[in-house]
Amino acid sequence: MVESMSWREMASPIGPLVLLATDQGLCHIDFGGYASREEPLRKWAAARGIALAPAWQEDPEHPVIREAAAQLERYFAGELTAFNVQLDMRGTPFQLRVWEALLDVPYGEVCSYKHIAEAIGQPKAVRAVGGANNRNPLPLIVPCHRVIGASGDMVGYGGGLNIKTYLLQHERTDKKG
Repeated sequence: MVESMSWREMASPIGPLVLLATDQGLCHIDFGGYASREEPLRKWAAARGIALAPAWQEDPEHPVIREAAAQLERYFAGELTAFNVQLDMRGTPFQLRVWEALLDVPYGEVCSYKHIAEAIGQPKAVRAVGGANNRNPLPLIVPCHRVIGASGDMVGYGGGLNIKTYLLQHERTDKKG
């Protein structure tokens, strides 16, 4: 059976986002427009066993994509603090544990890589947690932007530190309001 992939590009306050979904759930969010991100997205999908064309289609009405886009719009409007869209996370068992732990980081708060390493029961795996955080395929929904360095410094983010700063300020402002 060939697994299909649907996608949609949506506008957001941090620029265009591309949402990808299988029939099992939302599996990837990428920063940027589809035209500039198509090749890396196809490589990402192929590496995870998801079929390419012709089973790769734009489908803004795919139920998971439609729900994810609606929830992201509500998040950016300050109306949503927790996502509940169906997810299809694909990674190693270690990555999945890290990403699940990220889902427990409260809206408007931050934690360190060490905190996540401790949360998954591997306190010495701080660097590996950083690597898994860096490979998070669902930024925003799996809130890797809420992870900062142990010193409290901003550290890398796939969308860039300016977007990470925006997201943290958005959540803190919204939480106060």
